[in-house]
Amino acid sequence: MRAFFAVDPPDELAPAVAEAQTAFEDADGLRFVDPEQTHVTLKFLGEIDGGGENNDDDTTPALDDVIAAGERAVETADVGPFECAVEGFGVFPSLDYISVVWAGIDAGSAELTALHEALETETTALGVDPEDHEFTPHVTLARMNDARGKELVREAVRERDPEIGRFEVDAVRLVSSTLTSDGPEYEAVASIGL
Repeated sequence: MRAFFAVDPPDELAPAVAEAQTAFEDADGLRFVDPEQTHVTLKFLGEIDGGGENNDDDTTPALDDVIAAGERAVETADVGPFECAVEGFGVFPSLDYISVVWAGIDAGSAELTALHEALETETTALGVDPEDHEFTPHVTLARMNDARGKELVREAVRERDPEIGRFEVDAVRLVSSTLTSDGPEYEAVASIGL
């Protein structure tokens, strides 16, 4: 199964995320994320062995091992429940070449970074590929399929700094991601309390 560790804003934040997305609604070439499925990815794992019978690859980490690594990481990070503030816009990888449009995390970014670093250590020890870029806590708003709307996105990122909302984080979740023609479908596999 394709999986990642994340923290999830509550459903009550979805309308504010949808409102933030309107800053980009006239930008052609964007594919918007469903506001009800937004999350802050802490560590993308790729494929893990979910316990199916068809896995012949001994290098794929097993689900139980991944959950145990997540539990160790949360303990190592030593982060209690905290508040996140979602605000401001940004893009990956740069304003010259935009592939992802996101809302940033202000308050709570230090705690999210500590969790990410601990998860990175524990999961790479299981054979998961290390991240090849610096961790930036964020909520993905849209993905850019082509550059037709690039100038409008640049303008919105440079000129707007919205306060989108706040939410409490009390757990890290292991989430499975199934890719479909209508977009990814997420399902929480495990929850690790802070």
